[in-house]
Amino acid sequence: MASSALYFVASLAYLSLAVFFWRTHCGADGPHRHAFIYRLVILAPLALHTWLLYIDVFSVPMLRFGFGQALSVTLWLAVTIYWIENFFVRLDGLQCFVLTVAGICVVLPGLFTGFTMQAHGDSLVFRLHLALAMGAYSLFTIASLQALLMAILEKRLHTGALTGAFATLPPLLSLERVLFRIIGIAFVLLTATLVTGFAFSEQVFSRAMRFDHKTIFAITSWVIFAGLLMGRWVYGWRGRTAIRWILAGFVALLLAYVGSRFVLEVILHRGSR
Repeated sequence: MASSALYFVASLAYLSLAVFFWRTHCGADGPHRHAFIYRLVILAPLALHTWLLYIDVFSVPMLRFGFGQALSVTLWLAVTIYWIENFFVRLDGLQCFVLTVAGICVVLPGLFTGFTMQAHGDSLVFRLHLALAMGAYSLFTIASLQALLMAILEKRLHTGALTGAFATLPPLLSLERVLFRIIGIAFVLLTATLVTGFAFSEQVFSRAMRFDHKTIFAITSWVIFAGLLMGRWVYGWRGRTAIRWILAGFVALLLAYVGSRFVLEVILHRGSR
């Protein structure tokens, strides 16, 4: 396991960049003319975050995973996808929020070490299932953060108080198109996660997936996002209606794994076999 000090170094780097960007790049002074250099600077804490995850989760013979690792991987993917997306659509205001949350979550594996999956941690199908799940979580995390930001932006537009970081954001229609593109990709990954979950259950236990609370919440999330995409396609849902569906689906998705791991590891002090 990596040194605890490295977790706090990565956290401090993320949080320092978030504060710095807020005061300069996406603060009251507006976008900085060295925006490209700022994007490159993000690679430093992201690289350290990548190395920490590799050492603690993927380099060990048996897969180590838990509540802390789940959130850390999710925010690593969120920062990575945001970093790529920001080259095409300027989302400077969102950058500060994502870096702040990443700064909080990067230290969690050092505080909550998780558990080693002895029974099937070396299964290729399970690792694929986990990678797909983390990809879906990450994209839905970005979508939820962006949906909240859009709600605040819409409220400020109505009051005429569009200043600071909000003044650097693209128009709402552009943000909405990006939002539903992210949700569409995330929905495909979530569907693949459920499919590989059934395949993994058959391979390891020789039986169908058990309908425990984790499975029920995951399927509930899938149904909510399927309904959202159908409503968008058929009825043109947008604005507050879409945001409510997005947040409801995201909460169900968090409860499917992250919430259950938090209860087991932090409250009940138990791992999963």
